[in-house]
Amino acid sequence: MPSAEETSVYEDRADVRPTRRDRIAAAGSELIGGPAGRWALRGGSGRFTPVRVIALVTIGMFALGMMQKWPCYNWAWFRGTSSQYTHACYSDIPHLYLGRGFSEGRIPYFDRLPGDMEFLEYPVLTGLFMQVAAWITQVPSWLGLAEGDIQQQEQMYWMVNAGMLMLCAVIIAVCVARTHRNRPWDALLVALAPAFALTATINWDLFAVALTAAAMLMWSRGRVLAFGILIGLATAAKFYPGLLLAVLLVLCWRAGKWREFFTAALGAAGAWLIVNLPVMLLAPEGWKKFYSFSEERQIDFGSFWLIITQRTGEPIEVESVNTYASLLVLLALVGVGVLTLCAPRRPRFAQLAFLLVAAFILTNKVYSPQYVLWLIPLAALARPRWRDFLIWQACEVMYFLGIWTYLAYTTSPKHQGLPPEGYQVAIALHLLGTLYLCAVIVRDILMPERDEVRRDGSDDPSGGVLDGAPDVFVVGPAAHPPRHAAHAVEGPLVEWGTRPHSGPGSDPRPSS
Repeated sequence: MPSAEETSVYEDRADVRPTRRDRIAAAGSELIGGPAGRWALRGGSGRFTPVRVIALVTIGMFALGMMQKWPCYNWAWFRGTSSQYTHACYSDIPHLYLGRGFSEGRIPYFDRLPGDMEFLEYPVLTGLFMQVAAWITQVPSWLGLAEGDIQQQEQMYWMVNAGMLMLCAVIIAVCVARTHRNRPWDALLVALAPAFALTATINWDLFAVALTAAAMLMWSRGRVLAFGILIGLATAAKFYPGLLLAVLLVLCWRAGKWREFFTAALGAAGAWLIVNLPVMLLAPEGWKKFYSFSEERQIDFGSFWLIITQRTGEPIEVESVNTYASLLVLLALVGVGVLTLCAPRRPRFAQLAFLLVAAFILTNKVYSPQYVLWLIPLAALARPRWRDFLIWQACEVMYFLGIWTYLAYTTSPKHQGLPPEGYQVAIALHLLGTLYLCAVIVRDILMPERDEVRRDGSDDPSGGVLDGAPDVFVVGPAAHPPRHAAHAVEGPLVEWGTRPHSGPGSDPRPSS
């Protein structure tokens, strides 16, 4: 019969409990009774499994985020401009119900809009999401019931979207919980992220994030074609998920998994075409609006480009910014490729995905507050440590408050709010917080013994066909075979991608 120490080692590998391995998680657990003990129910036992608990926590936090929007829902969206900024509860959703013609029954991409915008400036699948919410909002009028004035319709439209986005939020949290099979509790980083709750209903980004999270879950289970289809759909809702294919390109290059990569890429291209082609052919002007708008958009809130223009007082031509930003993203992609091929161990999928998406965000000419949603699930998978995660989240919350108080300053007659110099500090905090998380992830890649996910001998739980696969192409003599690695402290060699036996001296966890 195994000793208590051996049983503890086995349990940590079977289902990692953050309260036993993360000081901040352990301290936070005091609110609900303290860290989990030896006899706590396992992941598959009882009514309150980790996935169910995480789903409930996500719903609770999402509801708190909805309550934070209450002053705007009640009146601030409809009475003046600055009130929604001083209450930090702005949302695009109610304003675009009227501004993009949904209240008049206009069909996105097909019906021209009055004014300069002309057509809806969102990708096709997001436009469909918006249209479905508009149809649900208008059901009372179709049934001959009183539909209310335009304010009531906008309130109803936001509420319908909030319900649909809450479902997306639950999907994201559940997918993260299931991606790393023996680390379901890492999804609490998503469920409890303050920036997640604050920004969830500003725009429709959660839809693309949910498709991306589902795609990563499929990849972790080895379902390559399903991953490709979901990534294609996610890219039809938002541009950034397509970057994950670039990440897989360099990972599959190192592992020699070309068949799997091309299967995923073709699946993504096919799914994207199936969604886009009908609109592309039947309403070409409306379809290309998203791309022309993205190209023509001027330097906007949240970017380091804005700091440069405000500090120097000199504008930068939008064509130049597009070129510079594209070159910086390309440089980041090259850097990710070099890091992948030269690292002592093949990096994990989630690590590289976070780095490349973060590079895209940091170099973009605009950073809307809800863009943090793109990174939160990736951060939970790439660096599941509460201290680093909360440092980053604190910076994002400061930026969330900074942009609204800055807009209050620019829109109120008395300039009550955060002046440009203060807003520049808020942007810098966002940039530095994201760069900090990138830095610790790069450190984990270069020093894999520091990687929290690999402490129990795992290779890449989210890697799917890459998990435990041998390397085929590696640059540099310092590279090690991917299926064997010596741990920094006690313990024999552990075969990566397999579960080591529990026995005396077999715990590969480095001592603190």
